[in-house]
Amino acid sequence: MEASFVVVGGGIAGVTCAEQLAITFPSEDILLITASPVIKAVTNFKQVSKVLEEFDVEEQPSSMLENRLPNIRVIESGVKQLKSEEHCIFTEDGRQHAYKKLCLCAGAKPKLISEGNPYVLGIRDTDSAQEFQKRLTKAKRIMIIGNGGIALELVYEIEGCEVIWAIKDKAIGNTFFDAGAAEFLTSKLISKKSEARIAQKRTRYTVGGSKKEARTKAESESVGSALGPDWHEGLALKGAEEFSHSIHIETACEVKKLYLQEEFKKTEKQSVAFPKAHHGKSVTTDEETWPVYVELTSGKIYGCDFLVSATGVTPNVEPFLQGNNFDLGEDGGLRVDDQMRTSLPDVYAAGDICTACWEPSPVWQQMRLWTQARQMGWYAAKCMAAATLGESIDMDFSFELFAHVTKFFNYKVVLLGKYNAQGLGANHELMLRCTRGQEYVKAIMQNGRMMGAVLIGETDLEETFENLILNQMDLSPYGKDLLDPNIDIEDYFD
Repeated sequence: MEASFVVVGGGIAGVTCAEQLAITFPSEDILLITASPVIKAVTNFKQVSKVLEEFDVEEQPSSMLENRLPNIRVIESGVKQLKSEEHCIFTEDGRQHAYKKLCLCAGAKPKLISEGNPYVLGIRDTDSAQEFQKRLTKAKRIMIIGNGGIALELVYEIEGCEVIWAIKDKAIGNTFFDAGAAEFLTSKLISKKSEARIAQKRTRYTVGGSKKEARTKAESESVGSALGPDWHEGLALKGAEEFSHSIHIETACEVKKLYLQEEFKKTEKQSVAFPKAHHGKSVTTDEETWPVYVELTSGKIYGCDFLVSATGVTPNVEPFLQGNNFDLGEDGGLRVDDQMRTSLPDVYAAGDICTACWEPSPVWQQMRLWTQARQMGWYAAKCMAAATLGESIDMDFSFELFAHVTKFFNYKVVLLGKYNAQGLGANHELMLRCTRGQEYVKAIMQNGRMMGAVLIGETDLEETFENLILNQMDLSPYGKDLLDPNIDIEDYFD
């Protein structure tokens, strides 16, 4: 059957794109093809400032989307093959769907440190998060590999289980912070978590019942939309032991080799015990036997119940490549231009699967985050509509400035522009203000102009900083006063 518009992927980018197309063309059929029985919908959307936006993401049965927008039809099936020359897509359920314009929003897959190892768990979607929770209840010690958002949240949330956190950088949260911000947050890790849980105001849907049972293990491992910043809410992340936090961070190392218990015995190597800070003694060998042993490039070997691989994602392009000559970006994503078009006619892409290959604004960069998935999905729909109607369209304003708001360790975190001085070379300086346990403010300056910022805590500076980065005003006359807590900077720049 033919539809004017076909969108592949039930994550944020795909659903946003399909919704936008359905609103723009109420009399056209919009087809949304998704391998998962639930879709990800944006709820409680708030435009915080010109570019900063906050929203919740809710898993919903696809029927809710169809009821809301009757011209969307959801097809629950994986994609088998794309024949772009014939403008046709074939699904696993044996059907084929012709399209006039297609948008690929199939997301990304977790990069696992070891494929097919029963003791390595990659957390990417709700299924894997539930599997993790089940295994954690029996675990006394786990190892977390990775230094992005999921690793950060996990380490903070897990209680009653020893956690060894191995990161390849010198400081935690390298994707998001510099060492200063990492230090600010680490102190929170070590202190006891006293603050009461903030109740989440949203309904949650999980995939229930018989339909789920029918999916094979391989299927459930390969599909699933990404988790968001508070995915662990409603999951009780408690291990088997009775203490609260027990975390040991191994920095500047990667996984060299994994051994199963039997293999490890044969090597006659020694594993190290979990470093107990209060004993003051040096780390001795570990007497206990573990199901899996991890040898790090630092030379240390730790035993644990299982490992969590939280080492980022790779764009999920596999199902679409065969027989199609897509241009791919360096990170393996489908290259898209400033109209979200891939290198093939009438095929667009948005979200984690694509690589932005236009000349970006000096203060924007692509990161595979929910906020960008929503913006790209929305903008791709606008571009598809404009092309269909023979109109031209300007680049969306959200690509002027990188802006992301999230939560880590219960602190509000706002990242703006080149928040980690990405690509600025040595020619920049940092301005810092830090109140331990309360706030951390960092501005990245180049030639007297603000190029980026990190705001942790309730700083109320996001709108002012956003404006200063966008209008590139020369701030050298203000010098150090820019971050003086006694000076109300908003009054200066209203």
